[in-house]
Amino acid sequence: MQFHVLFCLAVMVLAVNANRQPGQFSDDSYSALGNEIPLLGDTSPGSVWPKPQMQTSSPMVYEVAVQKFVFTYASTSHKCDLTEEAFKRYEMLIYNTASQLKLQFRPRAVPSLTTLTVNLLSACEEYPSLHMNESYSLEIGDSALLSAPSVWGVLRGLETFSQLMWQTDTNQVLMNKTSILDFPRYAHRGILLDSSRHYLPMEAILHNLEAMAYNKINVFHWHIVDDQSFPFVSRTYPDLSGKGAYNPSTHIYTPENVAEIIEFGRLRGIRVVPEFDTPGHSQSWGKGQSGLLTPCYSNGKPDGTFGPIDPTVNSTYTFVEGLFTEVKSVFHDQYIHLGGDEVSFNCWKSNPDITKWMALQNITGDYATLESVYIQQILDISASVGYSYIVWQEVIDNGVKVKNDTVVEVWINNKPDEELAKVTAKGYRALLAAPWYLDYISTGEDWQKYYLYEPSNFNGTDAQKQLLMGGEACLWGEYVDGTNVTPRLWPRASAVAERLWSAEDVNDVEEATPRLNQHRCRMIRRGIPAEPLRPGYCTHEWKNI
Repeated sequence: MQFHVLFCLAVMVLAVNANRQPGQFSDDSYSALGNEIPLLGDTSPGSVWPKPQMQTSSPMVYEVAVQKFVFTYASTSHKCDLTEEAFKRYEMLIYNTASQLKLQFRPRAVPSLTTLTVNLLSACEEYPSLHMNESYSLEIGDSALLSAPSVWGVLRGLETFSQLMWQTDTNQVLMNKTSILDFPRYAHRGILLDSSRHYLPMEAILHNLEAMAYNKINVFHWHIVDDQSFPFVSRTYPDLSGKGAYNPSTHIYTPENVAEIIEFGRLRGIRVVPEFDTPGHSQSWGKGQSGLLTPCYSNGKPDGTFGPIDPTVNSTYTFVEGLFTEVKSVFHDQYIHLGGDEVSFNCWKSNPDITKWMALQNITGDYATLESVYIQQILDISASVGYSYIVWQEVIDNGVKVKNDTVVEVWINNKPDEELAKVTAKGYRALLAAPWYLDYISTGEDWQKYYLYEPSNFNGTDAQKQLLMGGEACLWGEYVDGTNVTPRLWPRASAVAERLWSAEDVNDVEEATPRLNQHRCRMIRRGIPAEPLRPGYCTHEWKNI
């Protein structure tokens, strides 16, 4: 847990100009006919998403000189490429907003802001990590000051600063006098995207990394390969993508592509954690690596189909070590996701060579132990190349003996609270994904169920609950590609972002609705085609130019 200095909190509603008040929602938000009252395009202006831990605001306002606004350093501040690039992005964001709205800075009888001074209190780290400090403080008054102990806090604070701006009816941009002390509740706040079932173009991935930054999401869990295709280009084993990708010329991610995604995320404080799921979910691997998968038998003969990776031959582990050594040289994060879910034992049971090997090991018929043999070897290989690791929950559910530092991701949505209690009782760190599978779609405002799920509501000691590192919203790719990944993800994933960042008691759907609508409209203005919450409009509608 990060160390944060706590202050007393006095929460006030952000004030707006006298010509307009933010929309409010109460028990009469629905008409007698059951139709939702439309959300106005100007509801809750100047609100922050996810909601800061501590914020006080007053009716005192300052005009922002958007056309000449700049970021600058305090005299004692550290500097690095991360802050320089962030300054450029947010200055351009503010300037583009002014251009879109055709705003002009006209001196008024209120003070104006032309500068945000940034004080970075320590030298920059090169890459974001699980243990990065994302806390910051922000003061908006006669001057504006953002302070943070690390560069990652600066990035989060700049996003908050950009969201505090709001537009008047006369096209002026104002900010309320505000004091914020903020930090995330959970260290791991992730989005899973699947580029195997459908290939995701580079532009779609980068677009969503930008949206993640707007929502203070800090992990891109990249489910990069699976049964259907192997788009990751390995220089060590080029046939993996050469024979396993949908198209080895167009539907691939080269090392240069991966480096671009990692750098794009790094500049926004987003970790990129790759998933190479084995021993199941590996059909595409076998197309380019002969002898890797288990031949399945029917009536005592090979039937031409293949099952999970063969855990009984040494060549399997030589191959995995070579691949993971390369993966570690390409991906810079401390963690790799090793999968381990949905492993069918039927093919292993049918194969006579597997049966003979198990007999020699004195584990005849115990396929969970066979899986354990494989997983333990993979964990050892991962550690030897410098990785820590995450696995899906079945690895633990099947009784596989894993190392104490294994991270277990809970994804099966039948009593995930009980699974979290079981996993943490064994002393393992955990991630929660089960209530946040965004590929399950339904009519209506399903974001509310994502928003209302409280991850800490499982039976366990305080020590167990400290083992919950955070969670992820998962958008699997069976019915998702570049055409719909972004609107299907946002703003539904925004609900998960606030659940994982903000305080536990920030859970009022009525209070959140106008803020989320404003955030959705803000993403639209920034070029993210986030789908609507309910009938209504944004002042600046989406234009697919």
